[in-house]
Amino acid sequence: MKKLTLVVGASENPERYPNMAIKRLVEHHHPVKAVGLKEGNVQGVKIEKGQPFFEVIDTVTLYVGPKNQTFLYDYLVQLKPKRVIFNPGTENLELEDLLQQQGIETERACTLVMLSTGVY
Repeated sequence: MKKLTLVVGASENPERYPNMAIKRLVEHHHPVKAVGLKEGNVQGVKIEKGQPFFEVIDTVTLYVGPKNQTFLYDYLVQLKPKRVIFNPGTENLELEDLLQQQGIETERACTLVMLSTGVY
């Protein structure tokens, strides 16, 4: 059974990487939830605003730059995902350390590349 992925920084704009990631995750039959600045829908996945609670998140794939991540620290810890993927441009040593201290794996990787190479 595939595990639930949360895309943080989701967008309806088809030119943005989180939009592409949602589509690719759906194509690979991964269950997906999405959080963004505006509500919307991408390939049947509802984009929610704010910090909604989700049960049993396996992976968070992050598309929010470091300067906008501080308000996410507590949220990500509360979700207790198994891992957080820091996509290119989202790397943040402070957040990575915080998550690792909570027993949450962190990876600096590209979700799109991971999916296309079969290592997601």
